[in-house]
Amino acid sequence: MGKIEGKCFEMEQNKIKVELLPHTPFIKNNGKFDKKAAIKYSAKLAGECYEPEGWSKLKQEDDKKTENRTNLTLGLEHATPYEHINIGFEIVNLPKILAMILNNERQCSTSEKSARYTPIDANIDSNISTKEGKLYNKWMNIFRTIIKDKYGYVHNDSKIEKLAQENARYLVTVFASTKMIHTVPWIQLNRIVSYMIKYMEKENKNDFDERLIESFNQFINCFLELDVLDERAMSNRKERGLSLFAERKVEEHFGSSYSTNYKGSFAQLAQAHRHRTLEYNMELLDEKEYFIPPILLDNSSLVDEWLNDISSVAYANPQGEMISINECGTYDKFILKTKERLCSAAQQEIMKQTRSTLLKYKKALEESNHSLARNIALYAKGARCTFPDYSCANNCKFKEGKTLVRKI
Repeated sequence: MGKIEGKCFEMEQNKIKVELLPHTPFIKNNGKFDKKAAIKYSAKLAGECYEPEGWSKLKQEDDKKTENRTNLTLGLEHATPYEHINIGFEIVNLPKILAMILNNERQCSTSEKSARYTPIDANIDSNISTKEGKLYNKWMNIFRTIIKDKYGYVHNDSKIEKLAQENARYLVTVFASTKMIHTVPWIQLNRIVSYMIKYMEKENKNDFDERLIESFNQFINCFLELDVLDERAMSNRKERGLSLFAERKVEEHFGSSYSTNYKGSFAQLAQAHRHRTLEYNMELLDEKEYFIPPILLDNSSLVDEWLNDISSVAYANPQGEMISINECGTYDKFILKTKERLCSAAQQEIMKQTRSTLLKYKKALEESNHSLARNIALYAKGARCTFPDYSCANNCKFKEGKTLVRKI
């Protein structure tokens, strides 16, 4: 891999900005990372594998010996010792899709701004077009009205507002700006940058790729400016790529482990990333399709209006655009997912998809006479509050939520 060169871009409005946070070790007074000290410390840790006296001797060893160990470890992609150093940072003005990419790599901790609980304002986010902003506000008003009419008996105005925001954001680009605090091992951050570079070199780029690559450039340049990146740490002899993007089709199977394919929106996939014990990847569809909020389905004129509006911003890859998703993991980890998503408080789309996968899983286990068939039946009666091994901390008293037939 060639050497990366660059300097941090001008900090204009809606350009990605990164600040290292105090829980990051080896921060200099100027806010930059002391990469040399961090690498030296990690190389000493690597000596634990064979030094009889352990850390008490390693911390005092000769610098030349530590440097030799650095060359033998970091230089040869023996990365484990360099995972002890975490980089904690706040990143603002990053496109939502870039946040999804970072979260999908899983070896991280994230606290991210929620589009479910905060309004979107196109006037302060240049990544959102004026048209998207108008459609967002238009449908906020529509959703407020229809949610209150149907579910005002169970949801107060504050909850209705959050649900309206959750559904109106389907019309807004997946490149909308968000912010988050992210903590990731130093070596993992360098690896991710190498995966981004590989993506940037792909052939036959489409508009989605070009826009994404621009955000990669901004991301990389900021960490160059903070002195976080190192050529040796970005070595990628295994030719790994970003895990979010599928390289090949994966067949479905259901047993002690499982793999399943389905269509879902960008917004649903972003919700799914919270389950870091499961793996997800995606592909864009050849023909555009869009998620329709179920609360609209009883009104054909509203469905037509919704599809007309969301297709008019197809150029922006709205968060309601459907994509092909592969999900895989183990049975136990899937059951953990049901204990989060089969709930009246969960996003409706991911609740419905989790239920669909559960029933498909159950049917496959029964047809194959699998030993887990009786177990999965325990989780097929309704929301998580019906599970034999889950205790609800807050009774929602919402019948349609508990029976998983709610439309919002």
